[in-house]
Amino acid sequence: MRIEKLKQNFNVDIKLVHFPLHPDTPLEGRSMADLYAGRNADPDEMYRQMKERMEAEGLPYGKRTHTYNSRKAQELGKWADTQDNGEALHDALYRAYFVDTKNIGDVDVLVEIAEANGFDGVEVRQVLEEGTFNQAVDEDWAKSRAYGVTGVPTFVAGGFGVVGAQPYEALEQLMNEVGAAKTS
Repeated sequence: MRIEKLKQNFNVDIKLVHFPLHPDTPLEGRSMADLYAGRNADPDEMYRQMKERMEAEGLPYGKRTHTYNSRKAQELGKWADTQDNGEALHDALYRAYFVDTKNIGDVDVLVEIAEANGFDGVEVRQVLEEGTFNQAVDEDWAKSRAYGVTGVPTFVAGGFGVVGAQPYEALEQLMNEVGAAKTS
């Protein structure tokens, strides 16, 4: 994957900053057809293009019929950043949403995902229900707005950015432009 390759080739510290992608999506989700309505976009064509990009990266990608509000999943992701093996939970959330098409806005679904990956479900539920990482996600959203992020993924380094599912070479060019040190 591109990020792992960047870490192997450059001395970089990768930090995930959350973005409010469709924050108005209701908890029960929204059909992909509804999401693309009025955008002059064909959901099947959008799926085909994204699947092609993901396959090029060696990432699985399922055919979603719905999009879901990712706010609670982002809160869980911020919590995961404070835990040993938190990266495994990020990977599980990706799979749950983009492959298994689960509603990552549903606290019960998130607890199930966390438990399946060795995390304490009672603690996860408490974190999500109490909004322990609400402020951290709000700060990420403010930071992403300040960066001028308009879509995901967006890669930012040294005041420059690359938007979208770009090939590794575009990220490598970004690293070279900002003078990131190469690994030996």
